[in-house]
Amino acid sequence: MCGRTACTLAPDELSRASSYRDRGGRRRQPRWRDGDAEKYKPSYNRSPQSMSPVLLSQQHFDKDAPVDERVLAVMRWGLVPAWFKQDDPSKMHYSTSNCRSENILEKKTYKYPMNKGQRCVILADGFYEWKRQEKQKQPFFIYFPQGSSGSSDPATSKKARSAEKVSLDMTEEGEAPREWTGWRLLTMAGLFDCWTPPEGGEPLYTYTVITVDASPNLQDIHGRMPAILEGEEEVRRWLDFGKVKSQDALKLLQSKNTLTFHPVSSLVNNSRNNSPECLQPLDLNSKKEPKPTGSSKMMMSWLKNGSPSKRKKSNTCESEEETKKRPKSTGALQGTNKKPRIH
Repeated sequence: MCGRTACTLAPDELSRASSYRDRGGRRRQPRWRDGDAEKYKPSYNRSPQSMSPVLLSQQHFDKDAPVDERVLAVMRWGLVPAWFKQDDPSKMHYSTSNCRSENILEKKTYKYPMNKGQRCVILADGFYEWKRQEKQKQPFFIYFPQGSSGSSDPATSKKARSAEKVSLDMTEEGEAPREWTGWRLLTMAGLFDCWTPPEGGEPLYTYTVITVDASPNLQDIHGRMPAILEGEEEVRRWLDFGKVKSQDALKLLQSKNTLTFHPVSSLVNNSRNNSPECLQPLDLNSKKEPKPTGSSKMMMSWLKNGSPSKRKKSNTCESEEETKKRPKSTGALQGTNKKPRIH
């Protein structure tokens, strides 16, 4: 399962960390859907029902958009199906924060958005999972290996940097964004839907994280894990709902033995705790910070740079004025008549 995540990047960092190559080979940076950059709040400890960043095809909002154009949006974690008839989504009597890959086409809640191509990628630094022990549960933070060592994605060989320095990309007017060299985001497969109150009102966009059997290296912690999309090609195929049909997209939902992890403090057990200490590696024997690995070194260096807002201030990429000049993305999901506003 996946019941807690962390995503600590600032909005502009998240956009650059999600850069991709379009079909012409040009590196592009997804823009935020109108107003969503302001709604997104970085978090070290994000739980279901919170607002989270997702990546999806711009064609869901603008049918005339290029087939490979992507957009960042903020959606609420916990899918509320479009057909839900109650006037309040909190009246749902079952959890939809996770969806088992084996049941997608068996349950109405997930079958409909899957068949309509409503596929998205949930972005996070990583996710938390708890290992059952005799008297308590030990939390772990699970994420992609950082840098060139240990990573199975060839693209990350270009991202390797000293643990003492996290490089911030900078783009100039008219230039394609350079490849992101900071924290490598975890990309998890998900489904989304758009629910509108029966009596009318603003549409609510929500999502679910798809899960698969845990990989061999994670089975000792928990029996399930998010379905990980590894590398640009898998992300592209999952998002390309026009060309890649549902049955082919489902083949991407495989258990992958590519993640790394470290134990963290029980502070993360309470979702109200939201600080860098939630992510800090923990020595289970001494309760002190253990000898760091390459990946945890990079994470600690990232955290030492301060809060996302501080990293943003030190970043010399586009100014707030330049951001305001960007063209706004279009509003509602195709098939709805109202401009969405996330609650």
